[in-house]
Amino acid sequence: MKWNAPNILTIIRIILIPFFVLFYFTGLPHWNIWAAIIFIVAAVTDWLDGYLARKNNQVSNFGKLWDPIADKLLVLAALLLLMDWGKVGFIAVLILEARELLIGGMRSVAASKGVVIAADKSGKLKTVVQFIAIILLMLNDWPFMFVPVSIGTILIWVSVALSVYSCIEYFVKNRSVFAD
Repeated sequence: MKWNAPNILTIIRIILIPFFVLFYFTGLPHWNIWAAIIFIVAAVTDWLDGYLARKNNQVSNFGKLWDPIADKLLVLAALLLLMDWGKVGFIAVLILEARELLIGGMRSVAASKGVVIAADKSGKLKTVVQFIAIILLMLNDWPFMFVPVSIGTILIWVSVALSVYSCIEYFVKNRSVFAD
């Protein structure tokens, strides 16, 4: 692994995940605010590591492998936490995570054929909407801020729709990779 800023940010994101989850189980007052802050920091590292890797030509195999894994682990932890908290339903989590498994499998097959399937705009938009929804749902019970559940819930379902759309788009755009 190359010790550069993008890779270090990816490692920081992975390290933040257990702390994010830990706040849920502490029972501390306003645990969700602390968890949301950690999630926001982790989300910013997601954007920043990609930006720095491209800007400084520091794209590495470590980053190609671990950046998407870190993102998936962060979102999975958040969705499972929110599902346990009663903020997100099982069906939404199932669809969102099934898409991630399908795309990951598709990328693995493509990689075995020497083809790299990059993220496209619909997948990136899905991620942004998902991050915003998670943050809004995490902050819902903050007594000093009015964040209605309906906005976060609506955005989760928008991210579900974007997930389905982007998954279909990935398959259609890359169908030649899977034709044998």
